[in-house]
Amino acid sequence: MNQLKSSSQDIKKVGFVSLGCPKALVDSERILTRLRSEGYQIAQTYDDADTVVVNTCGFISPAVEESLDAIGEALDATGGRVIVTGCLGERPETVKERHPHVHAITGSEDVDGVMNAIHELLPPDKNPFTSLMPEAEVDVKLTPRHYSYLKIAEGCNHTCSFCIIPKLRGKQVSRDSADILSEAWRLVATGTKELLVIAQDTSAYGVDLRHRNSTFRGEEIPAHLVDLARKLGETGAWVRLHYVYPYPHVDKLVELMAEGFLLPYLDVPLQHASPAVLRRMRRPGPSQQLEAIQRWRAICPEIVLRSTFIVGFPGETEADFEALLTFLEQAQLDRVGCFTYSEVEEADATHFGDLVPEAVKQERYERFMAVQQAISTAKLQARVGQVLDVIIDDYNDEPGQLIGRSKADAPGIDGQVFCVHGELAESKAARAIAAGSVKIGDIVRVQIEATDEYDLFGEVIEVLPWQPKVPQIRPRHGHAH
Repeated sequence: MNQLKSSSQDIKKVGFVSLGCPKALVDSERILTRLRSEGYQIAQTYDDADTVVVNTCGFISPAVEESLDAIGEALDATGGRVIVTGCLGERPETVKERHPHVHAITGSEDVDGVMNAIHELLPPDKNPFTSLMPEAEVDVKLTPRHYSYLKIAEGCNHTCSFCIIPKLRGKQVSRDSADILSEAWRLVATGTKELLVIAQDTSAYGVDLRHRNSTFRGEEIPAHLVDLARKLGETGAWVRLHYVYPYPHVDKLVELMAEGFLLPYLDVPLQHASPAVLRRMRRPGPSQQLEAIQRWRAICPEIVLRSTFIVGFPGETEADFEALLTFLEQAQLDRVGCFTYSEVEEADATHFGDLVPEAVKQERYERFMAVQQAISTAKLQARVGQVLDVIIDDYNDEPGQLIGRSKADAPGIDGQVFCVHGELAESKAARAIAAGSVKIGDIVRVQIEATDEYDLFGEVIEVLPWQPKVPQIRPRHGHAH
């Protein structure tokens, strides 16, 4: 790749690589917003960049390797003007061992540390018209305009034996409800139609604050997930909850789903179903899991449940794995992710005995997916003939072809709804909607006609009007990415 341009040029450009989970993506958005507020431009390629920031992931070994490879690529392109941040930045020795010539390393959420390192390489513009630009006017998003991740807390108080998040990101630190709601109101006012609520343990939101009140728009709102979720639902946006541990108050959240404040969608990381494996993982027991699922479905029959599981955990026997398959059959979860166990440096489980051979892990993974795929196929097939609300994420190959998601689908991890309108459609209602008249971010009604293993197919029969229940703000052009 070409060498970097001289940093003496008037326009200072920073390249950015964002890796990891949605929580890291929110951190990236905050750094990019600060950069823009200080007059820096975001480079789209290494060739255009004066320096590069790499926001890393350090959760599991493959993620660490991906982060180290990304740092190496940036170094090759920039000649050393690279700033490392994020989870792997909490382990500077790991970065330095592979890449001793990075300019600076900062930890997760360290926006000030990143900016200080950038200032060393690229002194900020002293022009008051750029350096004093209000942050609210330059919010940078790494998602499309119509959906946004809303991080309500950082860190985690759990001691799961396979995880090092508390070591990387510390104990849980929640944001005051007023701070979160102010951000949510601003996002919805500038075009967000779907808020994806995230934290490492969303259910525990506000515990560290003792659920204290804060004032938002003249109202005292406790730092409690149920109160926060109800208020978020008042924006008129779709509100989707991720990483929800099955605490007792989750029943109240499901009641809000039944009342229409929240999407009937719950992402609950269960990890396993064998009592012995869950004890070794230091996770809640399986009886609590199944009982909770039954309660939630009784409260809100249309609820869609997503979860993730680990197979091949140290000490997992064939009987343990069979218990997991039995749980899958009983729980009939709608959306499921599965991972083979991967050792994480510094995690307690790394020192456990009774390791499961890689070939056995893979064989169990395939059996697990076969069982869940049959469940998923049946659930998707039941959607054929239904009319679903769908938010449009992208255009497909030809005019009139669209790609969207139903309320049952989170971006990037669940299925999609492929739909047509205009001349490509067969129904009179869909043909009456002119090709090209449906835009990205629109919410439409889709008649479902077919399905495959993961996705739905249908025709747009109506474009739904949508008006946020907050005062709208017209964003300035060029600030969203």
